[in-house]
Amino acid sequence: MGGGCSRDFSEKGPHSSGADYSHQVPQNSYPRPSSQSYAPSTPPPPESYASQPRIDRRYSRISDNYHSVEQVTGALSQAGLESSNLIVGIDFTKSNEWTGKFSFSGRSLHHIGDTPNPYEQAISIVGRTLSAFDEDDLIPCFGFGDASTHDQDIFSFYPNGRPCDGFQDALRRYRELVPHLKLAGPTSFAAIIEMAMTIVEQSGGQYHVLVIIADGQVTRSADTQVGHLSSQEQKTVEAIVKASEFPLSIILVGVGDGPWDMMKEFDDNIPARSFDNFQFVNFTEIMSKNIPQTRKEAAFALAALMEIPSQYKATLDLGLLGCRSGKSPQRIPLPPPTDGPSTSFVGSNTYKRTSFQQSGPPYSGYEPTSNAYPSAPSSSFENEQVCPICLTNPRDMAFGCGHLTCSSCGPSLQTCPICRSEIHTRIKLY
Repeated sequence: MGGGCSRDFSEKGPHSSGADYSHQVPQNSYPRPSSQSYAPSTPPPPESYASQPRIDRRYSRISDNYHSVEQVTGALSQAGLESSNLIVGIDFTKSNEWTGKFSFSGRSLHHIGDTPNPYEQAISIVGRTLSAFDEDDLIPCFGFGDASTHDQDIFSFYPNGRPCDGFQDALRRYRELVPHLKLAGPTSFAAIIEMAMTIVEQSGGQYHVLVIIADGQVTRSADTQVGHLSSQEQKTVEAIVKASEFPLSIILVGVGDGPWDMMKEFDDNIPARSFDNFQFVNFTEIMSKNIPQTRKEAAFALAALMEIPSQYKATLDLGLLGCRSGKSPQRIPLPPPTDGPSTSFVGSNTYKRTSFQQSGPPYSGYEPTSNAYPSAPSSSFENEQVCPICLTNPRDMAFGCGHLTCSSCGPSLQTCPICRSEIHTRIKLY
């Protein structure tokens, strides 16, 4: 499966320079099967792909009657999950400012206040559930979709790609970073998936779970023809397919109001892979149920992680676990926005200054505190001619308030993304 199995694991610790993500390597070895295959020889067409068996589900079924996150953790262990390392990717696209109208009382989904926002809730629940399976409890955390990364890069929560020390540190660092971010777009998951593949390769092929928490679907521009993928969709699909050559599971957690219909269809129509490595979970739908909070958390943890034991087993049977593929993207993250003008690596320890400089106000969804960091410079990526939502299409739809978006994003909006007034009139401009 993509190259020989290398046991020459790096001995550098996870906090060393150059963002090496090596963990302690298990002593047991994982022989590659001689004949068993999990990928069909000819990729089936999209309309029939969802019905094709993709992995041999040999683990016992996990029931859904749990009352706490701790019970879900126990069920995962009984179902066969032995070891897992968590990676977190956070969506900082501009649509987070208005997709909490119904699900988060009209506030930005990144609003920092006295109660946890949806991103904080999701990080906490997944982190608590998987921490029992993570030996070093180090969590590489990244952001994407802001003015420094758009759909091309990701930034690390700490300089030099240093991981967070457990999910509590991840939550603390998230709250520190939010006031310095300028939300932007468009939305693509390709860069964060490529970063996860790089981490898995650097760890010597240890099993990882990438949790992407996002408020929206991959950007689809108005000029994308029916039956075709946008540039962001195509790159995301290619990254998911490539990731199936690594011991890596990908969970997309949808927060906010949605809509999520396209994301569910997107999940069903990903081309054939080595194993079924991607799933979508609607966080808002689960957390809006009329049940006690502890049961909501257990239901979300189960929905997000119930496929993990069988996916872990697939990586073992495919001979992916404990092996270097030699084919990872070798992606290196940008530093966090709090650390001055954004930079890009050209080598493992070398920085190269990029062309963008950040200017403008910090993210407005934050309640200022006395010890807030100074505002980081923001991107010059401002273009009054493009839609403020997708940042791709021209502004060709006007609302009664006078603000404009593109005709692809505008019809689904209930309130203006600029002034938040309710939309009663839409006018297509030619």
